[in-house]
Amino acid sequence: MELRHLRYLVAVAEEGTVTAAAARLHVAQPGVSAQLRQLERELGEPLLVRSAQGVALTEAGAAVLPFAHAALAAVEGARLAVDELKGLVRGRVVVGMAPSLAATDLPELLAEFRAAHPHVEVVLREGTSAELLSGLVGGTVDLAWVGVAEELPAGIESRAVTDQVLVAVGSAGPVELADLVRRPVMCMAAGSGPRAAFDLACARAGLRPTVAFEAGDPLLLARLAARGLGVAVLPAGAVRAAGLELEPAPIVPEMRSRILLAWRGAGPNGPAARALIARAARS
Repeated sequence: MELRHLRYLVAVAEEGTVTAAAARLHVAQPGVSAQLRQLERELGEPLLVRSAQGVALTEAGAAVLPFAHAALAAVEGARLAVDELKGLVRGRVVVGMAPSLAATDLPELLAEFRAAHPHVEVVLREGTSAELLSGLVGGTVDLAWVGVAEELPAGIESRAVTDQVLVAVGSAGPVELADLVRRPVMCMAAGSGPRAAFDLACARAGLRPTVAFEAGDPLLLARLAARGLGVAVLPAGAVRAAGLELEPAPIVPEMRSRILLAWRGAGPNGPAARALIARAARS
């Protein structure tokens, strides 16, 4: 049994046809079919059911597939470990960022990292802070910039980037939270750090606001507030980044939303993720 046999089996199982698997692997279709038949002869059981519609795993194929994944992952891990010892960082790192955090220095950090480690594939993923934290816990995200109002999930470590006060855009002056919620309120989307801070403050005060409009882009909310369509509750930094001629008003009591750089404390981070986390933590 050779590694290419297992690689072909995984590719066919994921793609659903030998043709698609061959294209993904950049090899000829007859070669893939021949190698799979050789693997079946060696194991003494058919692994695939072939039909005009494609291929499907047999019971034996389904039993073998997890071991194929594990073997390929082990080989890749061994290569990465040797590369790490040689100071050559390779691999893939998934970086998450909430839409409301566009004003951070992430582009500069990633440009520096790419220059230092050109063999690393960097994948950017956008989502709400809640989605990204879930990705960190589940291992689908290696590193994320998130806005939070409460404690992080267990096993997640972080470094504070900013701690911003929330302000009212479109109010003539300081506004009490109880008065604010009587107006048309515009907020960041549910799952974002600023929205979580606003919802938490309202819950603690026994208030039930009616959110007239929500969006993931703070600039859009600030522009709508500037046109008099409502009062936007935004982080002060996002208002400054919008560059609009607006004087944000304080909200009483004060609400704050933290921006954190977060990662799994004891998760299976590869050398590429560890290198990026170390660089980001120093910045």
